[in-house]
Amino acid sequence: MRPIAAVTVAVLAAVAGGGLAQSTWFPFPVEVWEPAFDMDSPRTVAEYRPLESAREKWRICVSFPHMKDAYWLAVNYGVADEARRLGIRMDLVQADGYEHLDTQIAQVLAAVAEGAQGVVIGAISYTGMDSLVGALAAREIPVVDAVNDMAAPGLSAKSLVSFGEMGEMAGAYIAARHPAGSAPAKVAWFPGPEAAGWVQVGDRGFREAVAGSAVEIVETRFGDTGKRVQAQLLAEVLERHPDIQYVAGTAPTAEAASQVLRRRGLRGKVQVVAYYFTPGVYRGIKRGTILAAPTDAPVIQGRIAVDQLVRILEGRDYLKHVGPRLQIIDGDNVGSFDLSSSLAPRGFRATYTVN
Repeated sequence: MRPIAAVTVAVLAAVAGGGLAQSTWFPFPVEVWEPAFDMDSPRTVAEYRPLESAREKWRICVSFPHMKDAYWLAVNYGVADEARRLGIRMDLVQADGYEHLDTQIAQVLAAVAEGAQGVVIGAISYTGMDSLVGALAAREIPVVDAVNDMAAPGLSAKSLVSFGEMGEMAGAYIAARHPAGSAPAKVAWFPGPEAAGWVQVGDRGFREAVAGSAVEIVETRFGDTGKRVQAQLLAEVLERHPDIQYVAGTAPTAEAASQVLRRRGLRGKVQVVAYYFTPGVYRGIKRGTILAAPTDAPVIQGRIAVDQLVRILEGRDYLKHVGPRLQIIDGDNVGSFDLSSSLAPRGFRATYTVN
């Protein structure tokens, strides 16, 4: 189980890719952090190529915070399809919301007790998984941190991007429209559930991006990423700030905003920006009801996490900290980027077991 240095990425890609079919998802452009697990570390651009297949039919557990929105459905598609391609068993559990940390921990422990040999976790809390991951590491059960980021020192690998940069890209998009010295622009900001690590850094990135511009964040509201919760938060903010010019926040915030703004006669008067990408955001950008959103290729994050875990279980070389390259999507490029990296295929349903 040897993490490889970023400088050897090209060699690994050439070896791992031999003889694979052309109708695959790889090679895919990624960034590799070295030293690993520090988002401020230097990064190397590389092309990710996974294993052709697993040597054994490993049994893994994948744990998500919830399956309430299409973002996690995209990650679900990535982990399920990659498990199927590699020929391993995958069992997925979901805790039904960011308020259920205890549930997520209990579900992972139950899966391990039932025979899971490795775990992929999209963590509910940045620090709340430390004891769990430490206990699993002590039993030599590898844990891959996918999508959400967590601090646990016993982690084996990370497949994720910087949500700080995601928030920064969304904020910079708005700030570029309202530079310092121009008329003030009032923004309501909805970063997501406050305890989640990705929300903390996303919030910081957004604020840093708009600092020094004419953008004013008039109110910040944290909350679960269910669309109903976000719609209620937005309605409350609009009651207090009927003159806002932008709604910025999670993908469910942006999706809910379209309906809330239409009912209030504000569509077109209040602009909407998301800081990650879902089918609803995609449709909104195409229709002009959402200005822009960065994509972190969640399907690919799921695929890479499963490949990392299999490599670790088999004692193969692996990249310890890797994530897809970020891209901002707006009306100019919404019709030309690789949609399959970011959204589950049409008709895909939540998949909890791959045998």
